[in-house]
Amino acid sequence: MPAPEIALTERFQSAFAAAFGPEYADADPIIRPSQFADFQCNAAMGLAKRLGKKPRDIAAEILAAVELDDIAETPEIAGPGFLNIRLRTEWIAARTAELTADPRLGIPVPEKVDTVVVDYSAPNVAKEMHVGHLRTTVVGDSIVRTQEKLGHRVVRQNHIGDWGTPFGMLIEHLLDVGEDSDEAKLLETDPNAFYQAANAKFSGPDGAKDNEFADRARRRVPTLQSGDPETLEIWMRLVELSKQYFHRVYDMLDVTLTDDDLAGESSYNDQLEIVCKILEADGLARISDGALCVFPEGFIGRDEQPLPLIIRKTGGGYGYATTDLAAIRHRVDALGADRIAYVIGTAQELHLKMVFTAAREAGWLSDEVDVQHVKIGSVLGEDGKILRTRSGSSVRLMALLEEAVTTARTVIDEMRPDLPEAEREQIAHDIGIGGVKYADLSTSHDADYTFDLDQMLALTGNTAPYLQYAVARIRSISRKAETQGLVAADAPRVENDAERALALHLLDFGTTLTAVGAAYEPHRLCAYLFSLAQAFTSFYEASPILKESDEQVRAGRLALAQLAEKVLVEGLDALGVHAPQQM
Repeated sequence: MPAPEIALTERFQSAFAAAFGPEYADADPIIRPSQFADFQCNAAMGLAKRLGKKPRDIAAEILAAVELDDIAETPEIAGPGFLNIRLRTEWIAARTAELTADPRLGIPVPEKVDTVVVDYSAPNVAKEMHVGHLRTTVVGDSIVRTQEKLGHRVVRQNHIGDWGTPFGMLIEHLLDVGEDSDEAKLLETDPNAFYQAANAKFSGPDGAKDNEFADRARRRVPTLQSGDPETLEIWMRLVELSKQYFHRVYDMLDVTLTDDDLAGESSYNDQLEIVCKILEADGLARISDGALCVFPEGFIGRDEQPLPLIIRKTGGGYGYATTDLAAIRHRVDALGADRIAYVIGTAQELHLKMVFTAAREAGWLSDEVDVQHVKIGSVLGEDGKILRTRSGSSVRLMALLEEAVTTARTVIDEMRPDLPEAEREQIAHDIGIGGVKYADLSTSHDADYTFDLDQMLALTGNTAPYLQYAVARIRSISRKAETQGLVAADAPRVENDAERALALHLLDFGTTLTAVGAAYEPHRLCAYLFSLAQAFTSFYEASPILKESDEQVRAGRLALAQLAEKVLVEGLDALGVHAPQQM
């Protein structure tokens, strides 16, 4: 069941081949929505340059060759050579009926099933997740949901920070306070407080820093890395307590990460020395200022010298670069990745580019494997700066989410006191969390955005509550229709302009989701769903359902509304946003 753009593309490419020769069969007809018709073919200008003719003459030749009688009315040539296309209403109706019967709602089955590895969330053990983790977690979760709906095999990788220098500090602090102490319990309730107490002793200002403690912490690191049983046991306790905390946040956010998806830095520990030896043996790594470094081609520092990627520190320890290179080897060789998406902050762009280049030079990342840095921008406060508390510290993610749910609950209690307590609680969760996630996802992932809770929870504008309300409205109509004995028709009614407009939006769902999945851009799905919800609102105002006297018309319009509900719910689910039954 081809979407309109795909069906038109196929017909116009056949026309290009017939009019200009087979070498033009793959030319892009540039089919775009138009305010003057349903769609517009904008290919004439580009073809005119290649063929040395006037654009309007090219448009006339295309028009003479294209066969659209069963799809559209005869196109009109406009301006310098645009072809305005109005689809036949009966063709739209037939495609919409097919969409209703399609369990995939028009999402095409992929020609090739890819293994897509997605690296996202990645909090640090024994540190509380802050607002900066919101975007990597939410965007990553939407990407994996979308890839799965498209039919690909997805491997989630939660590359948590669970290894390295900080753990010498944390282990020694836990030994100092005692594993059964009240301070140790902070690891479950306030992990950041535990971390900050340890860090104050390790590197705090004069008066707080404990040099003897710092020395012990540094000595503990190689002890940990060497596999000392006692040290590993304490480390495992730190990790386990942090995992319990991560679960609470992930449950609150309704994301799909589980323990099975954990792939922390520690999981590559036994590969780090191997990575270094291979790179050194292949002549890709050499000692520079006491450290073992790779100098990926094309990276130059401010001193006009090659920029080093340090894979083994002067003291013998390993850093992020070594772990990331080991991870790439694992993801390609063991996981069989066809594509890898790193959902990581924009600030890591240079680091990742160097790692990717080094991996390609080593032969670990072939040209057949597509690797992308899904750059994540910052969450800003009203002052336009990175969102922080009044004291200047990072905002706790859990506190932010709880505030969103509490605010939504206040509104629900005022608007719907008739609903049972448990239902109001669930609706408040869906709206509060959905509002926060959608505001994040509706912004291009590499752009910053301002955190505005009032706007996030507004029932108007491009917000989750607006979309959730559209779904709830359709479900309310369906419940009332059931009490009237009205059953939706097998095929939606598509006749008047509002019905046509809504149907055209629905037919575009599959192509939209495919584009979103290819580019890792959830904001494009948000824009589509918002436009779809607006089209439904216009349809509902122009085409009454329950008040319509003709039962066949009512049944057909109900079927169209229910199809809109299915697409909205499926699209919201790809974003990780739940649509409550009523609001």
